[in-house]
Amino acid sequence: MTQPNFLLILIDDMGWRDLTCYGSSFYETPHLDRLAAQGMLFTQAYASCTVCSPTRASIMSGKYPARVGITQYIGGHNCGKLSDVPYLHYLPLEEVSLATALREAGYQTWHVGKWHLGDEPFYPEHHGFDVNVGGCHMGCPWGKNGFFSPYQIPTLKDGPDGEYLTDRLTDETIALIKNRDRSKPFFLNLWHYAVHTPMHAPKALIEKYERKAAALGLDKIDPIAVGERIPKCYPEGREPGTVRRRVVQSHAIYAAMMENLDTNIGRVLATLDEQGLTDNTMVLFTSDNGGLATSEGSPTCNHPLAEGKGWSQEGGTRVCQIARYPGIIPAGSRCDAATTSTDFYPTFLEAAGLPLRPQQHCDGVSIMPLLRGGDSLDREAIYWHYPHYSNQGGSPAGAVVSGKWKLIEHFEDNRLELFDLQADLSETTNLAATQPDVAKRLLKLLQDWRDDVRAKIPEPNPHYPRMVPKIPNNAHV
Repeated sequence: MTQPNFLLILIDDMGWRDLTCYGSSFYETPHLDRLAAQGMLFTQAYASCTVCSPTRASIMSGKYPARVGITQYIGGHNCGKLSDVPYLHYLPLEEVSLATALREAGYQTWHVGKWHLGDEPFYPEHHGFDVNVGGCHMGCPWGKNGFFSPYQIPTLKDGPDGEYLTDRLTDETIALIKNRDRSKPFFLNLWHYAVHTPMHAPKALIEKYERKAAALGLDKIDPIAVGERIPKCYPEGREPGTVRRRVVQSHAIYAAMMENLDTNIGRVLATLDEQGLTDNTMVLFTSDNGGLATSEGSPTCNHPLAEGKGWSQEGGTRVCQIARYPGIIPAGSRCDAATTSTDFYPTFLEAAGLPLRPQQHCDGVSIMPLLRGGDSLDREAIYWHYPHYSNQGGSPAGAVVSGKWKLIEHFEDNRLELFDLQADLSETTNLAATQPDVAKRLLKLLQDWRDDVRAKIPEPNPHYPRMVPKIPNNAHV
């Protein structure tokens, strides 16, 4: 069998309800809806962390973020009642990345878009990619123009003034596909900067969604519910932030970013069609964490999931995931089995007919049985470890999902929360007291797993409530 091409599309901060095919009634995503109709939609897909860099590390390594040593978005540092824990500020070159494994098997390997896995010399070209377009240390386009050129991204030449970043990255992607070496398969790692902040989009699309919000009466609804104080420490003189939960999808700029993103993904998929590549290309689409729903403008709403990016609740980790592989995946299929981003590494290797590499430990499980129509994987549980205070209101915690059950262990006070996700997707009823045997079993799984990956647990902060000095850049666990 001819080895397939791989197109991995990773979106930044996109929520579980941000596509029409996942239930959004405000955002318009016809191209991704069509992709889901042509392949498989996953209802319980998870990112391996509540923030970006750890999930990205898990995709490249096939390992849980805690095993790699990247447990926070790179550059992030917060503390509260507990001190922050050190973490790697780069993806170690010793990791045999997915790109390296595929390149050594004869694949062309291209990275386009956000990287956020370390400064130079830890850029994509040092992790197995032949081409790097736009991947660097930056977590978002933080130049003064944001998503509009000049971008000030060191690995992407500025375009004409006013060029939009998502359009430009798509142009670069299409050029790579058209100019490929036709004697070799390719791995295209398309990691868009959208829909991360800053909230920037083409003006005409913003105006379209302002009109749509007014027509639906959404402009008359207060979209934000102000909640509790964000629990991290704050520098002297700075007022503590509060959790601001979005209760309805109505943000016109975010909706415009979503439609532009969808249109551009449609352009890439159309290029696969035009080049005769669709039937032999596995497309996998997902997000690096849940939607930004509780701070920083709170541009999206993840309801019925609780909370969002930076939280251990489902809104922080459950993500959209769509896979298309004609001839293998039945069109219009749906998968309810739990998957996570560590699974991509072994899945791509199996699809390419390649063995797992003995020198590269893999925590993931190939989802090829699910893509072929199976309904389960040989795995007892999926785990998370986020020993940090997030910018969005989340506090240090660990979590485990096993079957219908989810346990969250909060590190500040050792409090346990147990939820039946089948009956209570919104995580409203804590069953830890009424189901003590289940809670005990899941806590033992979580603790044993933490021992195995050598996860760091935060200690009490002797300086609380004052801010403590930042951990040095490139600190090692």
